[in-house]
Amino acid sequence: MTKVLIIGASGSIGRVVTAELLAKTNVDLVLASRHPNSIEITDAAREQAISLDVTNDQELATALDGVDFVFASLSGRMATYAKHLVKVMDEVGPKRLAFITTMGIYQEIPSWLGESPNPYHNMILRTYRKAADVIEASDLDYTIIRPGWLDNGPANYELTKKGEPFGGHDVSRYAIADLVIKLVEDPTFGKRESFGINRPQAH
Repeated sequence: MTKVLIIGASGSIGRVVTAELLAKTNVDLVLASRHPNSIEITDAAREQAISLDVTNDQELATALDGVDFVFASLSGRMATYAKHLVKVMDEVGPKRLAFITTMGIYQEIPSWLGESPNPYHNMILRTYRKAADVIEASDLDYTIIRPGWLDNGPANYELTKKGEPFGGHDVSRYAIADLVIKLVEDPTFGKRESFGINRPQAH
């Protein structure tokens, strides 16, 4: 049985990904958050909620034990979180990581969609880009996911790879969940890739 660790399970993306994995796969879930009491367990046979500070290597090692796939949806000190994840995943053993960043970290936003500032000079983008740099320099089987602006609208979506222009402004959390399901079910899909994900938009 595949075991998936969701880091940031109490966040808006984590909640949707959890619900969709429960409904559409048979994986077991470890739901990690700084606030585990806010996580609602709907299937105690498949879900376990734990408290986790990603910067605490011992807590992270315990959370990773026996896990096959890690999904991280975090905010704040993204580069710091990425460094701890890479370090402890290397020590404990799981190789597969899907990590949420944001659109714009490669200046991939086309002119018709908006501005595309230098990510290292932009206060919002900088920590996401540095986190991606850390992960891309690792030996993990990572997938970096770069969503557009989040909503709970229609789940249709398109993917763009690193080096390709971003395709639209918005994306549904349910689209992200669908992508995560594909990544969990096919270990070779998206391996060492960085995917932009957006709802197709005419321009």
